[in-house]
Amino acid sequence: MEKVADLSDSRILFISSQDNFWAMGDTGPCGPCSEIFFDHGAHIQGGLPGTAQQDGDRFVELWNLVFMQFERTPQGDIPLKNPCIDTGMGLERIAAVMQGVHDNFHTDALYHLVKASKSLCSGSSCKAFSVENLPHRVMADHVRSASFLISDGILPSHEGRGYVLRRIIRRALRFGSYINAPLDHLSDLVPCLLQSMGETYPELVRAQALIQKTLFHEAERFENILAQGIRLIETSKLHVQDGIFPGEKAFQLYDTYGIPIDLIQDILSDEGIVVDHEGFEQYLEVQKASSRQHSLGNQGKTFYDKETENFWNAITKGRNPSGFCGYHALEHNDTIQLILDPSEKTPLVELRKTGCIVTQTTPFYAESGGQIGDKGWIKGPSGIMEVTHTEKHNHVFVHHGTMQQGVLKEGDSVILTVDSAYRKKVQSNHSATHLLHSALRSILGQHVSQKGSLVTPERLRFDFSHPAAVSEEELCQIEAWVNDKIWENLPVKFAVMPQEAALKAGAMALFGEKYAQEVRVVSIGKLDSLSSIELCGGTHVEHTGEIGLFKILQESSIGSGVRRIEAVTQQEAFKYVQTLFSEQKKMMRLLKASPQDFEEKVRRLVTSSKQLPSVSYEVERLHHSGGVLWWGALQGSDPKSVKSWIDKLKTEKEFDVGIFWLNFQDKHSVYIAVREDRARTHSALALLKELYTLLNIDAQGGGYETLAQGKWQKNICKIKAIEHLIVQL
Repeated sequence: MEKVADLSDSRILFISSQDNFWAMGDTGPCGPCSEIFFDHGAHIQGGLPGTAQQDGDRFVELWNLVFMQFERTPQGDIPLKNPCIDTGMGLERIAAVMQGVHDNFHTDALYHLVKASKSLCSGSSCKAFSVENLPHRVMADHVRSASFLISDGILPSHEGRGYVLRRIIRRALRFGSYINAPLDHLSDLVPCLLQSMGETYPELVRAQALIQKTLFHEAERFENILAQGIRLIETSKLHVQDGIFPGEKAFQLYDTYGIPIDLIQDILSDEGIVVDHEGFEQYLEVQKASSRQHSLGNQGKTFYDKETENFWNAITKGRNPSGFCGYHALEHNDTIQLILDPSEKTPLVELRKTGCIVTQTTPFYAESGGQIGDKGWIKGPSGIMEVTHTEKHNHVFVHHGTMQQGVLKEGDSVILTVDSAYRKKVQSNHSATHLLHSALRSILGQHVSQKGSLVTPERLRFDFSHPAAVSEEELCQIEAWVNDKIWENLPVKFAVMPQEAALKAGAMALFGEKYAQEVRVVSIGKLDSLSSIELCGGTHVEHTGEIGLFKILQESSIGSGVRRIEAVTQQEAFKYVQTLFSEQKKMMRLLKASPQDFEEKVRRLVTSSKQLPSVSYEVERLHHSGGVLWWGALQGSDPKSVKSWIDKLKTEKEFDVGIFWLNFQDKHSVYIAVREDRARTHSALALLKELYTLLNIDAQGGGYETLAQGKWQKNICKIKAIEHLIVQL
């Protein structure tokens, strides 16, 4: 070492293998390291590597060479068959050395950002930090990371890459909260970032508006969650045992109030409390399973319980994949290979009622990629089955249906006929979905990416990434863009090519989706000016003119950073517009308005309705030696606002227990709220059951230990019974 590097013995340190041995994990390649450190000088605090003072900034590791000699196994380390050297250098640490500064945050890449953060927010910290300017350093570093991610088309969400971005932004906001940074602090740092990096990375400049809008939107959302989260977590800490915060309680905060698990852990870690993540995941998995069984997924896939999934896997595993001829033909002759009764989960020799049929090849499109499966008929020598939907399991197409007449048997020669009218409606909506995707990217920005879709004969649904609601003006532009492409009657082309070639040609693919080496590409438009190009296995129109008309029904949020557009085409679009105009004419007649003054008359009506009496809460507070109890009637309110009002009352007033009843739209409810530490001895659910007993009714109800709600149809809310319950308390 001395001969190679010309270093004296005093500059070569030997550290125990425990501290100087690198491994990937419990198993995998591993070996000893040679680490290269830079000495920034005696004026910087810190000791040599391996000493008690090593955590200072004087000696900073620049480079690491791992001599991969072994493979770690559960039984121990064994010699690696092909030894190698794994090496890596800290780029920004080298920059710090070259620029004569002792850490990354004093380099030209970050120094101006830290300085800008300090000048924009000069408030004192409400928390002590061992590192100078730590909140400003974190915000500078994280704004840079977040900006690059957003410019690359990633937006905050609750999963995948978007969740990583959200955690980066929220960590920066959390540190900003320590110095009372304003809501727009992170977004205000973006221009400073562009000054230093915009010329080298022009994508940052192009995405500046989106970056700032996203950061501010996340800050607004985080402020609301943080305020509520801190309060709820504080009251929930009563459940902590041995420094562990229960997974059930963490899930309740996440599921009921939308407080992210990482924020819960972040807040609790300040006091050395750890969240039971394993318990949290168990409750989360139960909720996911429940949701899957009662809905269609984002991609239009039908979900089954585990037993049914196992049945289909057992039946179809090992069978030859079905051939699909439905791109070019809607009728096909084949032979029945398999008949199934899915309700009994057994194969059948013949089908007389409801069941499933499998053939070698089919013209029926099977539900996938968001597109619903085909309907139609299977006709045999002795019977006809109406196909109600088509699915595929392990690439085997399964026709579900009901016998219309006679019987079908295994081995029968049959004619499979797709319902052409049904197919035309579906493929019209599918092609419109592709145009909608392109319109969104053209008008809202290239950050838009598909998050899910559902294509049926009646309508289309498209979920996409976008940080805020789409404005009415933008929706009009999107609608006009799609209709322009429809009226141009553009050709729709199909090609099969290697996946790499398709992506190189600009075809859009779903992130995280698995594609075969050979993929089908659907393009809309002329070769020199394509309006859309995507990887897609679905069915489509041959020319966009077949879509006829495209009309957006509504735009909504289905989660943070994910928007949904629902739309219709062809006759459904015409019917919608016709109905809309008909209803508008009725309203104009009622208001005695013309098209010119219709909006103004509606505006006056809305203004006058706002002057109606506001909601009143006729409640009273009772003081007892045991605590403070609130009770009374809530008038003119709806159930959603009641819970918010109760939360506010518990926060702002002296509160132990509350019992409130509400009559709303001929339905009668009672709400029982209990302070967190009281819930162990006076559970809100237990009090609700006791009230039912006193009222002598059989009613619906549920909730948590701290808040329960009961409902019944008749107005039998006996005040005396409630007073009796209060006396018992």
